[in-house]
Amino acid sequence: MSQPFLPFALPEIGGDEIAEVVDTLRSGWVTTGPKARRFEQDFAAFLGGDEYHCIAVNSATAGLHLALEAAGVGPGDEVITTTWTFTATAEVVRYLGADVKLVDHDPATLNIDPAAVEAAIGPRTKALLPVHYGGLAADMPAILDLARRHGLKVVEDAAHALPTTCGGALVGTLASDATVFSFYANKTITTGEGGMLVTRDAELAKRARVMRLHGMSRDAFDRFTAKVPSWYYEIVAPGFKYNLTDIAAALGIHQLKRAHAFQQRRAAIAARYDELLAGLPLLLPPKPAAGDVHAWHLYPVRLTDEAGVTRERFIEKMFEQGIGCSVHYIPLHLHPYWRERYGLDPAQFPRAQHTYERIASLPIYTRMTDADVERVAAAVRVALGR
Repeated sequence: MSQPFLPFALPEIGGDEIAEVVDTLRSGWVTTGPKARRFEQDFAAFLGGDEYHCIAVNSATAGLHLALEAAGVGPGDEVITTTWTFTATAEVVRYLGADVKLVDHDPATLNIDPAAVEAAIGPRTKALLPVHYGGLAADMPAILDLARRHGLKVVEDAAHALPTTCGGALVGTLASDATVFSFYANKTITTGEGGMLVTRDAELAKRARVMRLHGMSRDAFDRFTAKVPSWYYEIVAPGFKYNLTDIAAALGIHQLKRAHAFQQRRAAIAARYDELLAGLPLLLPPKPAAGDVHAWHLYPVRLTDEAGVTRERFIEKMFEQGIGCSVHYIPLHLHPYWRERYGLDPAQFPRAQHTYERIASLPIYTRMTDADVERVAAAVRVALGR
């Protein structure tokens, strides 16, 4: 390996983020407090105003759990989602004692197939849980129409989707019951670990805020900063420990300011990949609808039958050239827990299975230079024997 290893993902942390974290450490308030509240307010403003209740949490997994719990999902219910996702999307349903119904994806978009969703709706279905895969919006008009016709809740897994748009509207402002974003280390903005639950529903937001911190009627920041400090609180439900710290929120405050610039750089990298990889035995990532924004969290390529190399060998050959790649995802129906609990078989998900056997994600992150992008593309050509 003649050049330094190029990792699959790296965050971009600037001086403003570092200074805000230092200010937090010096302030003496490092857990959930003024910075977390400011981050929530900034996020609401980013989406368009005070009508959006934004609840900062320590992971998107936590946010999905809170959203579904507040939406009333519980034992005996069923939630429909895609097999083409990370396990967090589905596992939160099991936390609540409900069942998961997995469906196939649309091979053109790699997002959940609304026709498969409609076919899966049954008497126990309580909610739909679409995923905006890779930063491309799912077909939300179709999903929301299904929900309206069948009286179902909709919670969007938008872990990849900041700042994605759908029909010209930012994901997070659509007509779903709740939307959950991720700020994990490799996401389009990062707080290290973290997430944001967004809803217009005041009652859903109230429940999620209570359940976010042990089911307490008042959180620590309110109790210790009130004009008349009070040690008294009440536990009104058996809640969770899902709050975001001020240290993490300090990062988010400034990462959010850079979200659009980050997206533009990711889009430029994706466009350059499209140029450099054209003509190779690859199916390149789907594009957004005209006028819409793709967050470009991922740049997945699919090997065609003419590639002459397996996906496994392709990734090995990229690694041999010092390029980190990954696979998004090993579909849920192949994992032992989901396979055994629901008696799943690859034949039930032919399109996702076909995709899985051929897909690999190339590096795409804002710290990549133009030379890095050229290097990755050159390595792809070598890996394909071109």
